[in-house]
Amino acid sequence: MSDSKNDTHPVVTKMLLGDKMTDWLKADVLESRPGFCRLSMIAREEMANGFGIIHGAITFALADSAIAFAANAHGRHAVSLTTSIRHLAAVHPGDHITAEATVTTLNHRIANVDATITNQDGVCVADVRATGYRKKEAW
Repeated sequence: MSDSKNDTHPVVTKMLLGDKMTDWLKADVLESRPGFCRLSMIAREEMANGFGIIHGAITFALADSAIAFAANAHGRHAVSLTTSIRHLAAVHPGDHITAEATVTTLNHRIANVDATITNQDGVCVADVRATGYRKKEAW
């Protein structure tokens, strides 16, 4: 994982220290701030399913990381309650995909976050909606 723009929010930096999944994805944090995160990665051959396309869990995982970083950068631990994904186009090995997550509503206990995943051609390959629970613990 690299921090090419050097504008990773301190909470996201702390979260990344123990985040084995985002590390395995080799996702780059392009931008993170309270309420927003953009991550990108290259889809690898070992991520393909039996159809030779990238497994839906990969796009889900990239979006899930972006969602978590966007919600947690507000300073309190936030965990997922529900998350749903719509797969809109196939992702292939070698594709460069980017997830952008935006907190749409935030209150004392609940955060709603929307995310899109696009490929290198700007095609939206999936969109995600998540609801998270904000715990009392601060980062």
